[in-house]
Amino acid sequence: MADSLQSKKRAKQNTSRRTIKRARKSQGKTQIKHLEASIDKGDVEGATEQLRLVTKKLDKTASTSTMHKKTASRKKSRLTKRLNALKAKKD
Repeated sequence: MADSLQSKKRAKQNTSRRTIKRARKSQGKTQIKHLEASIDKGDVEGATEQLRLVTKKLDKTASTSTMHKKTASRKKSRLTKRLNALKAKKD
């Protein structure tokens, strides 16, 4: 356990930041699951709306250094590709 006041404060900060970052990641994963469910159902309009929300959430998460910007970009790209494949299949 931490001995000095500085290390005690640092441990406390790490704990609080960890919970905040976990919450952000969890919200992003939940949004992605909603999008994947819409894609699996074949709901193009719902999936398009969900993709907009997922993109917003991933960008926000990446801007706070919870997730690397390129990781967020890769996830958005893969989800967009899946949605575009669904749109092509419907047409």
